[in-house]
Amino acid sequence: MSDQHVYRADLRIDVDAIRHNVRVLAGRAADSGARTMVIVKSDGYGHGALTVARAALEAGADRLGVAALGEALQLREGGITAPVLCWLFTEGDEFGPAIAADIELSASSQATLARIVAAATAQDRVARVHLKIDTGLARSGCPADLWPALVEAAAKAEAAGRIRVEAVWSHLACADEPGHPSIDMQAERFARAYEQARAAGLDPIRHLANSAAVLTRPDLHFELVRPGIAVYGLDPVPQAGDHGLRPAMTFRSSVSLTKRVPAGESVSYGHSWTAQKATNLALVPVGYADGVPRSLSGRMDVWLAGRRRPVRGRVCMDQLVVDCGDDEVREGDEVIVFGPGDRGEPTAAEWADELGTIHYEIVTGMFRPRVTRTVVNSEAEGT
Repeated sequence: MSDQHVYRADLRIDVDAIRHNVRVLAGRAADSGARTMVIVKSDGYGHGALTVARAALEAGADRLGVAALGEALQLREGGITAPVLCWLFTEGDEFGPAIAADIELSASSQATLARIVAAATAQDRVARVHLKIDTGLARSGCPADLWPALVEAAAKAEAAGRIRVEAVWSHLACADEPGHPSIDMQAERFARAYEQARAAGLDPIRHLANSAAVLTRPDLHFELVRPGIAVYGLDPVPQAGDHGLRPAMTFRSSVSLTKRVPAGESVSYGHSWTAQKATNLALVPVGYADGVPRSLSGRMDVWLAGRRRPVRGRVCMDQLVVDCGDDEVREGDEVIVFGPGDRGEPTAAEWADELGTIHYEIVTGMFRPRVTRTVVNSEAEGT
């Protein structure tokens, strides 16, 4: 047995990496005169929303953003007092508890605005509202032809003392492709929408820049930026150079069994791989139920005993098999399934490239019932 901790399936979340990334991003924003809203939706992209929120605020973030009302309220219940924006609602969502908790709400339509005003009136409180304009992503956001009516309605509600319009905002479709013509097109549409809001008598701040735009388009920082994936150390625009981000998530397990098999022995379901010579195998007790995609079967490595080693055969629900050749490994030895890549281990970005997806999907889907999550301070540990 090694002297390392033994893990079945564990996510190591490095809060010092998160603080470092926020300092990098908030520094870029500050250079433009902008403040920083860190996005912690989907449980902090799988890293733990409260953990990330606290680290981000310590490192210079001013605000937080989430998609769902439940996510926003959980931050308040966890002791977060900083401004929190929530923007994606269903017909059954009740705005009263959010307004009572001083959660800022987004409105993309007059219908949503009316619901917010009604809830604020019922509580005799002023709701803080961000008006969202659709500038070309065609998801949430008010269509341009309906925007004048929305800002007029918001101005009336503000004059009546029921809401305070904090911001006008939108979201970029192709910011991760620097130079894409849609970026400037959306910026122009956003500028028109902002001027219409001002003409209606509103005095909002603006926010448009996601992680990629924070890193590549300082002209779009305005008064506030909204980094998401870059906070977690995953670069949305690696083609634009090294931005000094540090991945915060490491997925680790440990060896549960070792065995030597002779040449001609096949491994795992379907016998998709057969040993060409005698080899040592290490069983690792994680599989697709724990977030390791079955589609990586035959095309993934792990980091074990100081080097990358190939996974052989199919990834199973609960386990995978690593080929160690003639090297001796022991039960309990740590296995890095993916990590920051500092030692040459596989990364979440590598998984995403192999699967034809994005690293957002990888990290957001990793936290599962059988996977623990351990928060560490790498700088304090000297790692």
